[in-house]
Amino acid sequence: MSARDQLLVVIDPVARRTDGESVRIAKDVLGAGAAVRVCLPDGPEDFTKALARRGARRLVVIGDDRALLRAVAALHRERDLAGCALSVVPVGAAQSLTLTRGLGVPAGAVAAARAVLEGTERRLDLLVDDSDGVVLGDLRIPPVGAGRPSSVPEDVSSAVGAGGSSPVIAGRAGVAAEGHAWLRSCQSFVRTLAARPARPSRPAPPARLRIEADGVTLVGLDQPVEGVRVTAGGGGLARVEVRPSPSAGADASPVRVRARTVTVSGADFRYRADAVVAGPVRTRTWTVRARAWGLTLPR
Repeated sequence: MSARDQLLVVIDPVARRTDGESVRIAKDVLGAGAAVRVCLPDGPEDFTKALARRGARRLVVIGDDRALLRAVAALHRERDLAGCALSVVPVGAAQSLTLTRGLGVPAGAVAAARAVLEGTERRLDLLVDDSDGVVLGDLRIPPVGAGRPSSVPEDVSSAVGAGGSSPVIAGRAGVAAEGHAWLRSCQSFVRTLAARPARPSRPAPPARLRIEADGVTLVGLDQPVEGVRVTAGGGGLARVEVRPSPSAGADASPVRVRARTVTVSGADFRYRADAVVAGPVRTRTWTVRARAWGLTLPR
């Protein structure tokens, strides 16, 4: 039996919890077409150990964007991306599968599992930063969606249990009738708060950052920046888009270039690399590694 017909299927614990039915379907389809060895890691350390013990088997990850990122990052740290073609079956909440959809992985457990068995490897560019972090899709500054919109204040939500009651109050509810009345009032108050629509996150204020592409300064610290987006666009070059703040006046039109290296520096800033928010940092450089990793996609 060839290595292509032998699979190590690593099932992310989040996928097992959120959609066990899709996980079962994917396992059945894969098992019908190849020799499958299933690994059920409990956390990141088990995940990394499973990758190291895969031998000649093809690696298949069942999970969301973060599971795919974890696999690529682990293989990158081991300097083993060149010799490994990854496959992924996306399982998770819709908002956690944006990256896999953008990479061309089919939606749905059956279609994605069939692509694993019948697809072909496609080599893709990778963005690697100076701390050895990786970006598969795109990088954004500020980290869009990184805020924590909340309809329930943290002090209230942390004091109230999963059933809507305070664990302290619930333990003493039988002491007096007043306790029952107070408990009901508290529960009603929390339900009212939870029913309110979440307040949208306020847009981040313009940042003063220096953006350099292949050593050339695109925007200096004297020009406020509304947003930066860097995407591994293929061909060994990244697509870079810098949006100056409208307060910059006549020079506020977006700057778009292609470059192999991008450096951002200035005051402390955070960034979103695919599904992960990182920082704050004062400087970071990303470099494109052409055709650095392989992903199995439909023919």
